[in-house]
Amino acid sequence: MSLTLGLTGMDPATETALKAAFGAANARLGTRWSLVPDAEAGHVIVDMDSMYGPMSWLRLHASGRRVIGLTSAPRTQTDYRLGRPFDTEQLMALLTEVARAEGVELQADATDTAIPAPVTAPAPVPATPAVPPAPAPPPAAPAHVTEAAAEPTGEAPAAVEAPPQPTGPVAYLSGDTMAAWLQPGALAGRVRYGRGSGPSLLIDASTDTWFGPTPLKAIAAYFEGAVTRSDFEPVEAEAWTRETASAGAAQPLVRLRWLGGLLAGGGTLLPGLDPQDRFQLHKWPQTEREYPRHFRIATQMMKGPATVAEIAQASGVPEADVTDFVNANLATGFATPVVDTPPPAEEAAKSRGGLLGRLRNR
Repeated sequence: MSLTLGLTGMDPATETALKAAFGAANARLGTRWSLVPDAEAGHVIVDMDSMYGPMSWLRLHASGRRVIGLTSAPRTQTDYRLGRPFDTEQLMALLTEVARAEGVELQADATDTAIPAPVTAPAPVPATPAVPPAPAPPPAAPAHVTEAAAEPTGEAPAAVEAPPQPTGPVAYLSGDTMAAWLQPGALAGRVRYGRGSGPSLLIDASTDTWFGPTPLKAIAAYFEGAVTRSDFEPVEAEAWTRETASAGAAQPLVRLRWLGGLLAGGGTLLPGLDPQDRFQLHKWPQTEREYPRHFRIATQMMKGPATVAEIAQASGVPEADVTDFVNANLATGFATPVVDTPPPAEEAAKSRGGLLGRLRNR
């Protein structure tokens, strides 16, 4: 059977790194694979983290093609996943897995000394979305901090009961909420958070990752009500190693931040935002399987700035769902409000001049 691979939906640097890694991996697998244009390939690698990658996946998926998603996210909607950053060994394992699914057994040739050294692709530099104008400042949180004296007194300072007030795109999430505690800088080190008999969330603020259940709806109740620092239990190194060993793979903390934003408004825009505001996605987010409507919303928001009502009409999704999705992507910085800048006074004066102005000058 012919094993063919194509590449699409990625920038030139990523494509170059993938081709180099493919050459090294394929050589060790007996050159059983062929790199061909994506239109002729049986399997296609798509950069799901790029702006146009999800669109390429949608097109290929609709035509029944097999897609390999290149992504830094722990999961993807594609048939196979290639983690980012990738290297030769990782790509070789993937090519072996895909070939086996096609009924072809491949085995690496460990004796080939002419094989190039493994190629490691650098992690992409994420696009920095524009920071929206800061909304009206939220009410100040109650002061629960006792300032430390200039000289040691032997007493520990009082615990902070409310998280620091966030700024920038996440300024909409404030107060003593779980969503606010998940913002960068609010927590430190490794902590455990849980409610009742539900599963624990193991959060490592130093690496911006967490361990816990993959379905997000299962922990939606964790974002209800007030949350204080004492609700986060510090975890020692030995206990951390033991508990994370059976908790699955580490997940990016941005998933929990996204969920916090999604649930924060309950179908209404977060404080400081207006229904007449226009919003736009600046980078394609990782859509969750539990929320299938979000793919349609994201597709419309990538096209250009629009109000919630306009996005809802274009996507065929209820306004409440669109509103929650907008909140979630504001909380993670994937989306921003778009403010129309009025033309400078000079240009406005020129536009008022026109024909009348020229007649006056005669």
